[in-house]
Amino acid sequence: MRFRAAIYAAKKSDAVTAIAHFADEFGAKYSKAVECLKQDQDALLAFFDFPAEHWKHLRTTNPIESAFSTVKLRSRVTRGAGSRAAGLTMTYKLLRAAEATWRRLDGQELIPLVRAGIRFVDGKRQERDSNDTSNEGTKKVRKAAA
Repeated sequence: MRFRAAIYAAKKSDAVTAIAHFADEFGAKYSKAVECLKQDQDALLAFFDFPAEHWKHLRTTNPIESAFSTVKLRSRVTRGAGSRAAGLTMTYKLLRAAEATWRRLDGQELIPLVRAGIRFVDGKRQERDSNDTSNEGTKKVRKAAA
């Protein structure tokens, strides 16, 4: 089983199983890589604790890379910004201009829920336990949405 199966699994338990298969298959040949993978498995699979609509955005570093490449491309042309203040101003203006072409996150209506601490398991909103009678999560969501 290849590593891609772990990253694109539907559930966290499937991803853990895929990582175990990957470790069995490639552990002898790439022991340091498998050790690193096992050590950082929780961080690698943390995206399962967010809404499934956000997974695509959490799996990639492209938004960060594209923002920095825009600034890097244009700051090279100027051959030095002069002062620190001029450099910061130029960077800010470049990022603001690039921001106009960025697209919104999938599932952006779920962001207030995530910020309020609502729990997601395997990309689905976790319902409250029957023992939990408090409205704390709902109050946080209303406050965050306002």
